[in-house]
Amino acid sequence: MKKCAAIILAAGKGIRMKSRLPKALCRLSGRPMIDFLINAARKSNISDILVVGGYGIALLREALAGQELKIIRQKRLLGSADAVKEAATRFKNFNGIILVLYADTPLITSTTIKAMIKKHTNTRADVTLLSAEVSDPKEYGRITRDEKRNICGIIEHTDITSTISGHQTPKTEINAGAYCFNAKKLFKGLSCIKKNKVKGEYYLTDIIDYFYEKGGKVNSYITKDVDEALGINSRQDLHAAEGILRNRITDKLLSSGVTIKDIESTHIEEGVKIGRETIIYPFVVIERGVVIGSYCKIGPFAHLRRGTVLAKGACVGNYVETVRSSIGQGSRAKHHSYIGDTDVGKGVNIGAGTITANYDGKHKNRTIIRDQAFIGSGTTIVAPVEIGKKAITGAGSVVVKGKNVLPGSIVVGVPARPLSSKNRFKKKKY
Repeated sequence: MKKCAAIILAAGKGIRMKSRLPKALCRLSGRPMIDFLINAARKSNISDILVVGGYGIALLREALAGQELKIIRQKRLLGSADAVKEAATRFKNFNGIILVLYADTPLITSTTIKAMIKKHTNTRADVTLLSAEVSDPKEYGRITRDEKRNICGIIEHTDITSTISGHQTPKTEINAGAYCFNAKKLFKGLSCIKKNKVKGEYYLTDIIDYFYEKGGKVNSYITKDVDEALGINSRQDLHAAEGILRNRITDKLLSSGVTIKDIESTHIEEGVKIGRETIIYPFVVIERGVVIGSYCKIGPFAHLRRGTVLAKGACVGNYVETVRSSIGQGSRAKHHSYIGDTDVGKGVNIGAGTITANYDGKHKNRTIIRDQAFIGSGTTIVAPVEIGKKAITGAGSVVVKGKNVLPGSIVVGVPARPLSSKNRFKKKKY
């Protein structure tokens, strides 16, 4: 198979999104839309990825910093064909396959990309485009075919008629916004595309007409999942994509052995890992990057934020929020607690109303709670501090910054002080 590279078009402002961000950075399931295309390309064994930005390119570069890809700027926003043309110099000596994706079609999967590339390679096509059969084409561009069912172009929905230049126009096959090209022929074809007279832009879709007229071979790969064709141009589209993605995520988790009591009230972002036999109760929010072991219990009304890691059998219950914290095997935080920047050991009990005060106004500080510690209800732990193994804090205690609690000791009060062995075992007289 020929070497494959990807160009992701991300120059658009997205006026209907009503956002200061470039459209590619509008967030879907807790991450920028463009991340989904980058990940799909990488999962398709494509490491050479070029992003073409335009509006808000500084924000785009900041958001994608650290990722192994190249970002270039479309000097003038003159349409999708012009954006791809900006990459011509970058791929001057490239003789493989170029995959072109749009940043606003984030639901296209790596499975589909691999299948499209395979068909493109096996049929030795000049271009293979992704299409979908839908009952309601709405505002999508339609695939046009001739009498022999060969693809001859793509036409916008506003220009649809029963026949166009003798070509039959199916009313249900739409352009899903992904293409595989022979690199050399792609850039040659781009130089022949003319500017659209109405909008004054160069459309990548016009290259299909060019290949057809030159006798080139144009194929399509029809996706079985029509949701992949969803283009995001508005907040309504973004909302629809959230629903589709949520269904994908929950279906995958259910299939892997996770129990989700109420899918409608549960929000789990893409990129969460959850082990078998874990139960997710209603009204739970789990952000991307969270890792949950097997046999855990989460919720109801729990919020697990980024950086949370739960070991096997951990329990995070009603109105508990965690962030950048690890909770050890069999440990429990069941009621009304905030656990931030904390490492919790094994077999720890965190009582109702416990707060880890991790922020001092300038820095986030860490708390360490060792194995089998017992944190009494209403305890406030001011980081940085360490609670020793099998230590106990009394209800309502305030463990102040830097005052570590020794293993096996008991502390009580405000501020928390060790309870002497004399007072600890003294019998009360009545």
